Amino acid sequence: MTEQRLTEIIRNRISEQGRITFADFMAACLYEPGLGYYTSAGRKVGGEGDFYTSSTVHAAFGRVIAREIAQMWRSMGSPTEFTLVECGAGNARLACDIIDYLAERETEMYTAVRLVLVEQEPSLESAQREMLTLHAGRVSWFSPQEFASGKFTFSGCLYSNELIDALPVHRVLMTAEGLRELYVTRQNDEFVEQTGELSTPAIEAQLKRVNVTLHPGQLAEVNLNAAQWLADAAAALQRGYILTIDYGHPAAELYAPRRKQGTLLCYYRHQTEDNPYIRIGRQDITSHVDFSTLMECGTERGLQNIWFGEQYRFLLATGIVEEIEEIECSDRSDEEKLRLRLTLKKLIMPEGGMGDTFRILIQSKGVSDPQLLCQRRIGG
Repeated sequence: MTEQRLTEIIRNRISEQGRITFADFMAACLYEPGLGYYTSAGRKVGGEGDFYTSSTVHAAFGRVIAREIAQMWRSMGSPTEFTLVECGAGNARLACDIIDYLAERETEMYTAVRLVLVEQEPSLESAQREMLTLHAGRVSWFSPQEFASGKFTFSGCLYSNELIDALPVHRVLMTAEGLRELYVTRQNDEFVEQTGELSTPAIEAQLKRVNVTLHPGQLAEVNLNAAQWLADAAAALQRGYILTIDYGHPAAELYAPRRKQGTLLCYYRHQTEDNPYIRIGRQDITSHVDFSTLMECGTERGLQNIWFGEQYRFLLATGIVEEIEEIECSDRSDEEKLRLRLTLKKLIMPEGGMGDTFRILIQSKGVSDPQLLCQRRIGG
């Protein structure tokens, strides 16, 4: 059984190395080759999976993203070569919705586009190929290791949807003796936590970078992998944009004293779970994204922070209303139109819905005075 094999692998590592960081534990649970949550077979997203993403709600989400990407292309002078890079494409539903829209509505741009999918799990390639059959000649694949090697460069737009929240995190606790790290060890064949000195000074340095001091007794996550991922993305991008969609907050909000237990959560069959030490390799493990670190890291790497805000603001400014109007003007039945209106409301409803749970960050490089749709004022 996959869960037993993965559990035994982690136990053996602890026996050989002693305690391991939570980041190493999380990496094994999610990305151990052939055994981790994201590197093993099985549907993760949608009704038959463990969670929904915005792209699984309706194709309109991808179509609105495509509207903004087309504007990015125009802001770069409508180049004859434009590379779209998606990191963590899953079944490629979002990529398909985006490139379908470009083929339908932005034909001049479509002739310039090539799509690169950066994917950890090789077995997904067949599903992605099938999803993107109509655009097969424009698609290629890279592993995350190839993407980060420094050999791949591009001009265009790199986008990700719920990628950063699944990168392994370190967990820290503020104690009377100062900042301590939570490690994972074994006790009677069970995984248990143990505090100790920080495994790397980069943890404290990242908190200082965003001017965060935890309060006594406060538990939090520090995502060093997010900063490294953005550094790799910035190095690969020669000119263009990075568009990040995820749930999270600026650092001051993410590490506010009221979040005494941090934001780590697990997802299994659309139910949340706060215990990461069960269902090893069978449940998703995530934490909220520190967008301040992404913005600070981007600035250090030559990126310009263009826009940051809630998903509903982005969608309203970039064309979700137009997508709804097109549905209303279609020949669908009244019942179908009503169903679609209610479906699309999930994407833009604030106050705890997807509309303000998710945030979008757009950064640019080498583009003078970018004029994007999301920068338009909404609501007068």
